[in-house]
Amino acid sequence: MSSSAQVPTRDRAAVLARLDRLPRQAVSHAATGIVGFAMFVIFYCNFDINVSFLQTCGQIVPACTPAVAQSWLPLPVCAYLAGYVVGCLLIAPLSDRLGRRPVLAGSVGFAALGSLIAAVAGDYGTFTIGRAITGIAMGAVLAVGNTYIGELAPHGARARYTATTFVLCTLGAMVGIGLGLVLTTEAAPFPEGMPVAFGLASGWRWIHWVAVILGVLAVVAALRLPESPRWLVEHRRIDDATAVVARLETRAKGPLSEPDLSTVPPPAEHAQHAYRELFVDRRYRNRALLLVAMWFTGYATVFSYSTGSTVVLTSLHFTPPVAGMISAAGGVGFFVQGLFSARYSEVLERRYWLPVGAAMTVLGAVIIALLGADIGWALAGSFLVFFGFNVWVPPTFALSAESFPTRVRSAGFGLVDGIGVLGGAMGVLVIAPLVPLLAPLPALLLVSSFLVVAAVLAQFTPRTRNRALEELSP
Repeated sequence: MSSSAQVPTRDRAAVLARLDRLPRQAVSHAATGIVGFAMFVIFYCNFDINVSFLQTCGQIVPACTPAVAQSWLPLPVCAYLAGYVVGCLLIAPLSDRLGRRPVLAGSVGFAALGSLIAAVAGDYGTFTIGRAITGIAMGAVLAVGNTYIGELAPHGARARYTATTFVLCTLGAMVGIGLGLVLTTEAAPFPEGMPVAFGLASGWRWIHWVAVILGVLAVVAALRLPESPRWLVEHRRIDDATAVVARLETRAKGPLSEPDLSTVPPPAEHAQHAYRELFVDRRYRNRALLLVAMWFTGYATVFSYSTGSTVVLTSLHFTPPVAGMISAAGGVGFFVQGLFSARYSEVLERRYWLPVGAAMTVLGAVIIALLGADIGWALAGSFLVFFGFNVWVPPTFALSAESFPTRVRSAGFGLVDGIGVLGGAMGVLVIAPLVPLLAPLPALLLVSSFLVVAAVLAQFTPRTRNRALEELSP
């Protein structure tokens, strides 16, 4: 029997109905402030090796040059992805038992620890270990953070709340790539490089030290997060849930509408173990399998571009400064996409954003491959690629969280994201090494094609937009 079923039904419904009527300003400090800052940190950590790895490799790997750095990138990236899987499958499910707040705080702490190890690394092995630990933070924070946002946001705005937080993710990526350019490359006239760049001998270490400081600050902020009222209700802590909702209501400006208890479905019976329920219940098992396949193919494209675009472009005979500039333009596209998604994510059903993103990614790849000799076209193509392979992510994060019930939501999100991210490993281990062997057009189309497959799979996912969580995933 569900633990929440042991709470008087009317008390449970009253808390959830009051929560769903809250306006944005009542929850923004938590959903898009504190959680958003944690997302900023992990995306900074994800992208901070995009440009800086060329310098890192040259200092910790004997005889490593920009021309061969591609061959040394897969191990630290795959170690990062292995940590990502651990964060998704082992750390994130703890929040279903221990609460969203403590697990989020502990998860982002892995980013600080991993970055510390990378910052002081004197050899390739130590650096790789640091990246693996940092990856744990990425997997866990994405699962727990998006679960928390989904549980706090009203049912008509979950994708928009997720996308608003994603703006901070894009800022983290831009800062990670931008610092790589400023601190690890030599100054050069645009577009051959950055006119203002320091080319510090230890610039890559400073980039990881920044991540350490940001990670510590994010841990402190996460400890101030109010616990998810839905999680508290699920664990029979109705008084605590009522108190949290009451505090959030004090942040609302103006009168609130009367809570509509009739919109809250009754609690459902469920198994006592998260993964057992996910595999035994046919509805959630089918959803999980479909979402895993979708994320797996989509992540093959995402990680091939996001973690190694500078190295990939260098292998296609762009000079390192120019490759870095093209990647930086992609970072701008990533940021603009975040602003776009924050405003328009609720316009379409979640699954329709994947074909939109796939089309833009393919178009950008074609522009870079055919017209990239002109730096203007190369920058425009990179902008489109980064916009495209990210525009589907915020609504699909929302979809993944919406597809599972509160009692196993972090476990479900972690499962589909954690196994799905192995597609990113495939992108790095299998796809990226093929890039130097191909002409630019087939190489970039190969990287982009996996997102097209994901777009097709997404059309079989359930309709979730503007539906109550308790109705969608009882």
